[in-house]
Amino acid sequence: MGDTDGWAHIDEDLLLEISTGFFSYDDYIQLGLVCKEWRLKLPKIPNANNVPWLLIPEETEKNSYEDEEIVQLPVAGQEILVTHGLKERGIYHVMLPKMQMQNYVIRGSSHGWLIMVSLSEGTLLLLNPFTNVEFRLPHISTFPNVIKYEPDNHGDEYTLLDFPDDESYTLDRDSTHKIQLWKVVINSPPDRNNHNFMAAAIYGPRNRLAFYKPNDMRWVEFPTRDSEFEDVIFFGVKIYAVNHAGQLYEFDTKTKSGRLEGGIHEVRPPSRVDRSTLTLKYLIGCANGSLLMLVRHFRIPLDRRDSECVETYKFDIYELKKNGKKWSRVYNLGDYILMIGFTSSVQIPASYPKTGNQIFFSDNMIEIKSCDYAVAQDLGVFSLENRRFYRLLLDVKFFCPPLWLLP
Repeated sequence: MGDTDGWAHIDEDLLLEISTGFFSYDDYIQLGLVCKEWRLKLPKIPNANNVPWLLIPEETEKNSYEDEEIVQLPVAGQEILVTHGLKERGIYHVMLPKMQMQNYVIRGSSHGWLIMVSLSEGTLLLLNPFTNVEFRLPHISTFPNVIKYEPDNHGDEYTLLDFPDDESYTLDRDSTHKIQLWKVVINSPPDRNNHNFMAAAIYGPRNRLAFYKPNDMRWVEFPTRDSEFEDVIFFGVKIYAVNHAGQLYEFDTKTKSGRLEGGIHEVRPPSRVDRSTLTLKYLIGCANGSLLMLVRHFRIPLDRRDSECVETYKFDIYELKKNGKKWSRVYNLGDYILMIGFTSSVQIPASYPKTGNQIFFSDNMIEIKSCDYAVAQDLGVFSLENRRFYRLLLDVKFFCPPLWLLP
């Protein structure tokens, strides 16, 4: 009996160290079921678990889930994974019964938190899907391009400013709430005692940049009137952004004035970067201090000629070394994984042996998918090792796209 009590009261740090050897969430749950004391000591999501999770919306054309669902995906082993095969492939599920999202669209995922927009209210919500802790960000109506918001003026609730022509126009509430935000990222995870986080957003029809810092009541414009931005990240004390032409921008968050300072980076875009319409650029900060620019190429599949259906068919990767003056091509990620989409673009070490050198991508082409009916989503894993795509959930059409999440 004494030996059993001894195991129950094992040192918490030692138990956490033991838990790092459990790579699958299913096994991790079993560890917590050994006894009540272990279950209370272990976090709901393992701290050392760098395996990407997939958030699957509850409403689809094929299935109607009772609750929100998160799926932990190990490395895909076949070209297509369909919904009915998930359980048989050892893919682990967590249901989120308190997370009701019928009225929300997701516009970001950072540090395990979701950034969501209420379609009916225009409120911006930071939500931890595992703990249900939430914070509010300033309302959609507080973005710099909003001249006037009149909730009672049905059909023309918003008066917006169209940069760079500075011409105003009106738009209905639901459309504004759905397409005003392209992407939001935060610099650190908030908690109940810490509201000291910052946020950056790509917003409006011209894809401009806006900034939030603690206690702000409105979104503030970046110190640039440039547009057509496609990704923004926090990296150290800096904010980096990239536009459609592949031009890098750098902004300092630690200034004497307390305001953002910066603009166009001195480094020119990669010499052969593709600027065609069906491409998106992403930025990733690396552990060694380098920046990666990921160029994602799209095409319309031959067997699906409807305009909402596009698929990724190629990636180009460029690296800007710390203090470097020129981008260079990269063909191998080593033991790292890249995650892109609505999630904050990140590099993470592979949790399983021989599972690095991959790109986990989800769909964030909202300019052609902001419709009121379910559409196919461009979702999957690309292996740089064998240059193959592993497509996910091709048998389902979604109203809101799935996205990758790091707990």
